Amino acid sequence: MAQTKTSQCAALPYRLTDGKPEVLLVTSRETKRWIIPKGWAKKSLGACAMAEREAFEEAGIKGRIDCAPVGSYRYEKRLDNGDSVECDVAVFLLRVTEMLDVWPEKGQRERRWMDPAEAAELVSDDQLAPMLRQLENTLANGKRAAARC
Repeated sequence: MAQTKTSQCAALPYRLTDGKPEVLLVTSRETKRWIIPKGWAKKSLGACAMAEREAFEEAGIKGRIDCAPVGSYRYEKRLDNGDSVECDVAVFLLRVTEMLDVWPEKGQRERRWMDPAEAAELVSDDQLAPMLRQLENTLANGKRAAARC
């Protein structure tokens, strides 16, 4: 049972290959589920900057992040002490421009490029899957923030 509610920020990393989007997923450290990079929101850092930082730490990527979220989803996170917390996750598009060979969590996670439909099938967060399926339309319709974070 969720004890409290909290906020997280996530990056939805993508690149265009022959005009079609590909999504980069990473595995979670504990359960090895496929996820997008995310972390706890911090008041000292803006939400999109936090998402950008998590993408670097968890996936070893850099790029251009949109300053407005493309969407959000909610999930229940199990904590180390066995309790759980309900998390509201703001998702920011991150167009990947650089993949690093060495990054902070390299030995703890896998990363893999895939098409959005495959990514939607692999993620366990039901509310995230539709965002992945709609990525091509989202990019085509320009539903992104014009400004960089």
